[in-house]
Amino acid sequence: MDGTSRPGIAPVFILLGPPGAGKGTQARLLQDRFGLVQLSTGDLLRQAVKDGTEAGRAAEAVMARGDLVSDDIVIAILRDRLAAPDTRRGVILDGFPRTAAQAAALDALLTETGQRIDAAISLEVDDAQMVDRISGRVTCGTCGEGYHDRHKPPAAPGTCDACGGTDMVRRADDRAETVAQRLEAYRAQTAPLADHYERLGALVRVNAMGAIGDIADRLGAVVRAARA
Repeated sequence: MDGTSRPGIAPVFILLGPPGAGKGTQARLLQDRFGLVQLSTGDLLRQAVKDGTEAGRAAEAVMARGDLVSDDIVIAILRDRLAAPDTRRGVILDGFPRTAAQAAALDALLTETGQRIDAAISLEVDDAQMVDRISGRVTCGTCGEGYHDRHKPPAAPGTCDACGGTDMVRRADDRAETVAQRLEAYRAQTAPLADHYERLGALVRVNAMGAIGDIADRLGAVVRAARA
């Protein structure tokens, strides 16, 4: 990250980190604080299918067969989304890329659009504490707001602070016994992306342990430096 300002070019940020590192929560906070648009692969796919775009129709056909959506389709959907007017203040990619092939495809897309990765922010965590974080997570089934049994409980038990919904969902793979396998998969497939972005001079490591607000402040400092 060289800190060079590029007037008129929307900044692009990536959040990297293992399951439970707080990527989704911190992406939403950055969106609120800086006007960045949070882009998650799942949300992009669902919206493209709903909108009936060419890439969305291709994704829908693949998912109807029960297959995984290819990187080419995901990149096509991301290309369409980056062209939307609301991304002009910048975007933060949450959950993409996950593999070296996806990172290479993203690099090619940003070269095509005249953009680059302003900062790939690696959320550095203590693996021993991930079990506690993940096994306590719960999400509002109505609006997607995330909570935690101990670290971020809703003000009224069982009721979402954001929308008032009462459909609180706990993911089946957030059981403590599955966390070790998920961390191992992350290290094997996604963690090497840090090396890729370090070679590009875009990697920034941020301590992601502690209070949510403190972590948000650390990430905010990175965003401000990149946009200076």
